[in-house]
Amino acid sequence: MVVRRAFIKTTDMTEEEQQDAVFYTSQAVELFNTEREIANYIKQNLENKYKPNWHCIVGRNFSIYLPNDLSHFIYFYFGQIAIWLFKHE
Repeated sequence: MVVRRAFIKTTDMTEEEQQDAVFYTSQAVELFNTEREIANYIKQNLENKYKPNWHCIVGRNFSIYLPNDLSHFIYFYFGQIAIWLFKHE
């Protein structure tokens, strides 16, 4: 088993939400092989616990620009993959 660490770059989520995001990511990485499946697993679990509408971007090489007034988000690395999660009300 490979040990991966989460490195949170920026967030405005609660500590519990951050821990859940990292936990669901660690589960997804163990269960699935594609970034699409990983993203879907994380999104579905967050929506089950915290209600819709969550968006999840997973990848090794991407750029993203979002407005300054965005709230309820987290951007972190889990091992070599980047995860961008945000909730849209």
